[in-house]
Amino acid sequence: MESAQKRLALIGAGPMGLAAAKLLAEHGLAFQGFELNSGVGGLWDIDAPRSTMYDTAHLISSKTMTEFTDFPMRAEVAEYPSHREMKRYFRDFAAHYDLERHYHFGAEVLSCVPLGGPGDGWRVTWRDAQGEHAEDFAGLLIANGTLSTPNMPDFKGSFSGELIHSSQYKHAGQFDGKRVLVVGAGNSGCDIAVDAIHHGVSCDLSMRRGYYFVPKYVFGKPADTLGGAVKLPMGLKRIVDGMILKWFVGDPQKYGFPKPDYKLYESHPVVNSLVLHHAGHGDLKVRADIDHLDGQTVHFKDGTSADYDLILAATGYKLDYPFIDAALLNWQGDAPHLYLNCMHPTRDDLFVLGMVEASGLGWQGRHEQAEMVVRYIEGLKTGAPAALELQKTKAESFDRATGGMNYIKLPRMAYYVDKTTYRKAVTGWIGRLAGGKS
Repeated sequence: MESAQKRLALIGAGPMGLAAAKLLAEHGLAFQGFELNSGVGGLWDIDAPRSTMYDTAHLISSKTMTEFTDFPMRAEVAEYPSHREMKRYFRDFAAHYDLERHYHFGAEVLSCVPLGGPGDGWRVTWRDAQGEHAEDFAGLLIANGTLSTPNMPDFKGSFSGELIHSSQYKHAGQFDGKRVLVVGAGNSGCDIAVDAIHHGVSCDLSMRRGYYFVPKYVFGKPADTLGGAVKLPMGLKRIVDGMILKWFVGDPQKYGFPKPDYKLYESHPVVNSLVLHHAGHGDLKVRADIDHLDGQTVHFKDGTSADYDLILAATGYKLDYPFIDAALLNWQGDAPHLYLNCMHPTRDDLFVLGMVEASGLGWQGRHEQAEMVVRYIEGLKTGAPAALELQKTKAESFDRATGGMNYIKLPRMAYYVDKTTYRKAVTGWIGRLAGGKS
C-alpha cells in the first residue's frame, strides 16, 4: 500500500535488536526502534520492566565465545561476565555504533497489524508516557527476546507457603530462614539452588529428568573454548566429550541426580559444577518430580514427601509475541515455523530475530542471522538474484536446521538448532547476498 512508510519497525533493544539496528544503519535501511525499557540491554538490565535477571547471574558461556566479533569485551572483564558487565557491554555497543538515536525508549508495542497482504506493510501501535500512538511501516522486525514470559506449571493440590517462578527471583535474601524447594535443574535452577543453599535453612532440588553437567573450566580454560580446532563427527564427539565429562565431573548419579534419558547434546547441558559440589557435601538433596502439594507438604512421585516454606519453579519460559496474532507468525507446535528460525515463508515484510538457540552460538551467530535478514531486505529492493533465490527457497517446504540431531521434545527445544549446520546455512546466504561465493 502506498500509504505505508518506507521505514522498518524494529521491536527490542536487547542484544539481538542492537545487532539488527547496527546492520540496518550500516546498510542504509531506514528504521524506527521500539524498546519498553528506558535504555538498551534487554533482560541483561536487571532494572528493566520485564528483566528476569537475578543478582548472582552470570553468562554460562565464556566471553570470547559469546561476544560480537567486531566488538570484543574489554580485557579486564571476567571470563564469565556478570549481568552487570553484560549490561555495560551492550550500552557500550550501542554508544559505539550510535544506535540509541534510532529508538523510542519507554515505548510498549501494543499491536502490529498487517495493512493488507504480504508486502503491504504494518500498522504498529505503541504506548509511552505521552499516550498511545500508531504509525505505518514497510516491514516489521521482532526482536523482543525469548526469556520473559514464565512457563509456570500447574501443580496438583495447593501450597500454603510461598510459590514463585524464577522470573520473580532477584536476590538471595528471598531465601533467608526458609526451607526451599527448587523445581527444575536447568542452568538457572542450579544457579539459584546454590544461592538457596547459602541463604536458606535447607534446599532441595526437584528434577523431572536427568541432565549432563559441564564444568566451566577444563584444563584451566573455559570449557567452551576447547575442541574448536578439530571438527569431529557427532558420534565420535559424544564419546570424546563424554570421557572428558567423566574425568572432570564424575558420575552425577552417585549424588542422587537421575540419569539422562537422552544422548549428550540432545538437550542443552547444565554449565555448573557447584551444584554437584554441594550435592556431594550433603548441602543439597535431589528429589523426584512433584506429584501433588498439600499445605506446606510436597509429595513426590517416588512416594517421599517433605515440608517447605518456599517453592521456586525454575521451569523456563514460553515464546511470547503478545502484540501480534500468532497465526501471522506461521506458528506450529511450540514455536513459529520460520526459515532458519527467522524468515516467514511467504511474507517479505516480517522477520523474527533471536528465536534461535544452539550450544555455542553466541551473539556472533545471532549477528549473522541479522546480517542475513538485512542483506535479504536490501537485495529485494534491487532485485538481486540471490535475494530472489532465497525468497523462493524459504517459500518451499523446509525443516529446522537440526543437523539430524534428535532434540528432546520440549517447548524450550522447539527452536534449538545445530550450531554448525545453522551457521553454515546462514553464512552461505550472506556470501551469496553479498555477491561473493558461498
